[in-house]
Amino acid sequence: MRPDILNPLFTESAALKGVGTALAKPLARLGLDRAVDLAFHLPVAWIERQKVRRLAEAETGRMIGVVLTAHDYRASGSARAPFRVRAVDEAGDPISIVYFGKNSGWPRKLFPLGEPRFVSGRLDRFGDDLQMVHPDHVVELGEAGAIPDREPIYGLSEGITNGRMRELVAQGVSRAPVLPEWIEPGLKSMRGWPEWREALASAHEDPGAKAARERLAYDEVFASQLALMLLRAQTRRRRGTPVQGDGRLRDALTLPFAPTGAQRRAFGEIEGDMAQPIPMLRLLQGDVGSGKTLVALMALLNAVEAGGQGAFLAPTEILARQHHASLQALLGGLSVNVAILTGREKGKVRESILMGLADGSIHILVGTHAIFQEAVAYKNLALAVIDEQHRFGVHQRLMLTNKAEKTPHLLVMTATPIPRTLTLTQYGDMDVSRLDEMPPGRQPIDTRVVAEARMEEMVEGLGRHIASGRQAYWVCPLVEQSEDGDERAAEARAAILRNRFGADQVGLVHGRMAGPEKDAVMEAFASGRLKLLVATTVIEVGVDVPNATLMIVEGAERFGLAQLHQLRGRVGRGDQRSFCMLLHGDNLSETARARLALLRETNDGFRIAEEDLRLRGAGELLGTRQSGEQRYRLATPEQIQSLADAANADARLLIDRDGGLKSERGEASRTCLYLFERDAAIALLSSG
Repeated sequence: MRPDILNPLFTESAALKGVGTALAKPLARLGLDRAVDLAFHLPVAWIERQKVRRLAEAETGRMIGVVLTAHDYRASGSARAPFRVRAVDEAGDPISIVYFGKNSGWPRKLFPLGEPRFVSGRLDRFGDDLQMVHPDHVVELGEAGAIPDREPIYGLSEGITNGRMRELVAQGVSRAPVLPEWIEPGLKSMRGWPEWREALASAHEDPGAKAARERLAYDEVFASQLALMLLRAQTRRRRGTPVQGDGRLRDALTLPFAPTGAQRRAFGEIEGDMAQPIPMLRLLQGDVGSGKTLVALMALLNAVEAGGQGAFLAPTEILARQHHASLQALLGGLSVNVAILTGREKGKVRESILMGLADGSIHILVGTHAIFQEAVAYKNLALAVIDEQHRFGVHQRLMLTNKAEKTPHLLVMTATPIPRTLTLTQYGDMDVSRLDEMPPGRQPIDTRVVAEARMEEMVEGLGRHIASGRQAYWVCPLVEQSEDGDERAAEARAAILRNRFGADQVGLVHGRMAGPEKDAVMEAFASGRLKLLVATTVIEVGVDVPNATLMIVEGAERFGLAQLHQLRGRVGRGDQRSFCMLLHGDNLSETARARLALLRETNDGFRIAEEDLRLRGAGELLGTRQSGEQRYRLATPEQIQSLADAANADARLLIDRDGGLKSERGEASRTCLYLFERDAAIALLSSG
């Protein structure tokens, strides 16, 4: 149970003073559902307000505070034109107060003619005249003292002002209790960090409170490191079954090429883990095309040779079906029964699969999250493989491993190369294997950066490419936060290209298409009946068409580096030279220009990942729509990098030297886990 001392912080926002239905919606959009969310909603910037007696003393372009008296209103007949309040300062110097919108009653009420008001806002010059657009404060003179010289600016949503947000954040912070200390005293003293409650208040009050912000970031990273250590310890306490195959199935495989040294090394590490009674928990990192699927298959066959079953979990139906087809092709002629289970398998087909799992006649099951639903029971699940691990949460991982009497061995894979720091903070409970060699025959991809002004030239080149018998992808830009926006962009681009090349040549795939419809398009493209596939990033993983040798990414500056690298990896899968064309808009920022230049320069996914972290942050690198619980609300990517090692060492010190969670500092650390909602670790604590 959550410690009672934290209960006031976890009060719902709707119960706070002044929050009604009108404010509940913008708060919900921002994810500020509880007082703790508001307390952790740190300022994104600060207003430094220059208070002056006369406008002549003020600097244009900055926030000021000054006493003004209205003497005239100027409305326009046009609904789009602004409403102006003409006012003067105490010296009689004029200024226009400008409001946009149809309602002129509100500014008239704020500025009664002839009555002085203290006004705060940004002072600008429009032509020869001074003006202030939508002041943030207009109050009677007796209230001017309540307006601070310095004021935090918060992330907002439509329907809530910065002033209102500031009041609600203050209510959240006021509910924060004084908590016992969980940081090792020597570390806290060396860093000069304040107490937790003091740090939280300072972060909202003082833009120079670097130590306070760093302390809060550390607390969050520490909670994550401790949670991962607890999960790892729990896994090592559970009893598994040693799995050691005899090699008969692996030796019978007919492979198109000899495994790389990296593949042999990774499988050796996996084989060694599986032979132990302690369940394996290993992360397999590999760049696009590095051969993770073959390593996973060898591990699955090791389990089957030993009389067990294997489960292969993929994040999407497209990827699950791709893996199913790949495994069947590699296993051709071997007596290994591979089945697939997604949400689409229903009725008698589903019943047959469930029976085969229960009686052991199905050796390997490939599928989406459907494979760990309650009705799915295995006879002897020995190994679970999870692909694209960052799209699943720890709870989903535990649900899959709970499908066996004894904890099965677990191998998780990611095609997103991850920098060392993020490996520590995201996968600190796992051992790590890395595929850093490419199989023979993989062609380097010729990457070019092209302005969208050359769109017609690009389409002509695409036509020549298709006419030569090759195939191509066209990925549409991320135009909105919602997936709907991406799909509309893809539909519009597909319509243009169908008009150019013919409807029978151009396919369209996006996330909202029904499974059978999506698969039919993918099959038509894979078989060569379609020459061009227009898509959203749904094709980022799981598509393997060797004849597709051209990737065009529209609006490339809107994607993260790692995502662009993933998309590029859809081509270059055969023996033909492949190209990736990154189309960008006119107004490239320096960061966007640097990112695209790096992609042109290198195909090394690990180098790209390091640079992506530096330029863009962990959110883009690991995916913005993660199901995992490693959410960071206070720690920035830079802070995660700088604090991860210290937090890891501190958590290890707590467990190894200071008596773990049963010590005084351990009890404080337990509170920290609840405060930062490291749910999987909390579930372990709750279960004893």
